[in-house]
Amino acid sequence: MRLAELSARSGVSTATIKYYLREGLLHPGRRVTATQAEYDEEHLRRLRLVRAMIQVGRIPVNSAREVLAALGDEELGPGERLGTAVWALPHGPAPDEADPATESARHTADALLDRLGWARDKAGAACGPAYGMLVAAITALARLGYPCAVDDLAPYARAAEAIAVSDLDVVERYATPDEQVEAAVALTVLYEPVLLSLRRLAEAEESIRRFGGG
Repeated sequence: MRLAELSARSGVSTATIKYYLREGLLHPGRRVTATQAEYDEEHLRRLRLVRAMIQVGRIPVNSAREVLAALGDEELGPGERLGTAVWALPHGPAPDEADPATESARHTADALLDRLGWARDKAGAACGPAYGMLVAAITALARLGYPCAVDDLAPYARAAEAIAVSDLDVVERYATPDEQVEAAVALTVLYEPVLLSLRRLAEAEESIRRFGGG
């Protein structure tokens, strides 16, 4: 397909596609003349991923480039590629190591992971930006006096396990490993607003059930 058709099918303007090409977020098309190139379904799929990250997820171009580099690392298996790519996505604040509450929060996070039986690295330690986000969140809860013990957090973790099963069920609908890891990254970005909105709607329903009102 030519650039105009790629633009029409993806919903991304030709000017934006050219920008993505210049930034290395999209592979060059097959050159057919000095001024024209042809694109295929792989370009369309990658363009949808880039659009999800940058236009919907508001992920900076440099971060998007890191994610795409991880996805293209053929030395990694599909699971490793996915993990590396998700790690490259922007995350929340890292723990403040100067805060005395951080160490206690880390112990709580570790105890929670132990209860769940979730995997650790070879040294037995949890790592990665998501773990850091969890520690920072527990620190904030503790500092402000809100419930954050393992018993308080475990129901949220169990709900997250169920969500993860649904996530990977959707990912496995895609035919090839490349499509699966790209879809996993795109859905990580696109489904987080879905989860937030559904949680708030569910809380509204539960509030009405318990306390009445509208």
